[in-house]
Amino acid sequence: MKPFLYRLLLALSLSVPFLTPGLASQLPDEAIRIQKAYEGIRDMKGSFVQTSHIKDLKKTTVYKGNFLIKRPSKMRWSYEEQEVIINRGDIFIYQKKERQAFKGRFQKEVYGSTPVALLSGFADIGSEFKITVKDGRLLLKPNRPMGGVSMIEIAPAKAVDGFLVPFPIASFKVIDAYSNTVEINLSGVELNTGLKDPEFELSLPEGISIHEYNP
Repeated sequence: MKPFLYRLLLALSLSVPFLTPGLASQLPDEAIRIQKAYEGIRDMKGSFVQTSHIKDLKKTTVYKGNFLIKRPSKMRWSYEEQEVIINRGDIFIYQKKERQAFKGRFQKEVYGSTPVALLSGFADIGSEFKITVKDGRLLLKPNRPMGGVSMIEIAPAKAVDGFLVPFPIASFKVIDAYSNTVEINLSGVELNTGLKDPEFELSLPEGISIHEYNP
């Protein structure tokens, strides 16, 4: 059974390797562009729309919010009803409506396949995935088991007025073994703005305590 915090993430829903010449020559141009872009990224922020679809229930849910990422291991995803923070090896989930918060250890092998963590990890796509191209999208099939992920689709960002935009990913979709999907569309992405560490600290309203969860 998946850990409790993992299931919470799906309910919503880290160093950079450099390309070797041999590997680069085998990758599609857009995949090379993504890896090279990540080499120069220290932090990023922007907005997102997340669309989650559960096939068997024929249920689609849409979430909106903002994200902050400070590489290699700090992330904050602010949804309307909850906050997800990964910081210094810990993961925090604050559910605003339920007025409850959880804390656990962030383990890449457990949580690294969740959509909120994947955006920070696409620097590794050349070695982590078998990559093909279809209809202008990159199709990423994991080279090794990745928490039930069957495929990831990346829609590269399009050029604006003939110029490439700084961040090369417009959206990505995570597809699991049961054909459930989580798609995240990004907008207003800004790079290397100098995000500060306090922006990744969880601040809770008075009266709300953090429940420790360590499976």
